[in-house]
Amino acid sequence: MDSSSDNDCPVCACAEIISGKWTLLVIRDLADGNRRFCELERSLDGISPRTLSLRLRALEDCGVVERHTYPEVPPRVEYGLTEKGRALSPLIEDMRDYGREWLGVDEQPTGSDPVAA
Repeated sequence: MDSSSDNDCPVCACAEIISGKWTLLVIRDLADGNRRFCELERSLDGISPRTLSLRLRALEDCGVVERHTYPEVPPRVEYGLTEKGRALSPLIEDMRDYGREWLGVDEQPTGSDPVAA
């Protein structure tokens, strides 16, 4: 397959959005509802603030995540999935099912330490 056909491939187009490290986990966490930056940072054990910021910005740029700023003092910012982002939920659920069935992985509560569990 040459690279020009990659541009027309729906799988490649989807992979382009979700393939970055941490990206699927950000989407997974936002699928449960809007989150503040610090909440996402806590739930994604090991992600640096810079990486989280870059992932959120990239997901905003492609229309998967939207940023809500509330006119409060201090300002409150929350991130949530757009309709396009929520449409990725079945993909996440399929990956969860695959991990349980084929990889023998039982899901840890979000933000938990798998070593301590």
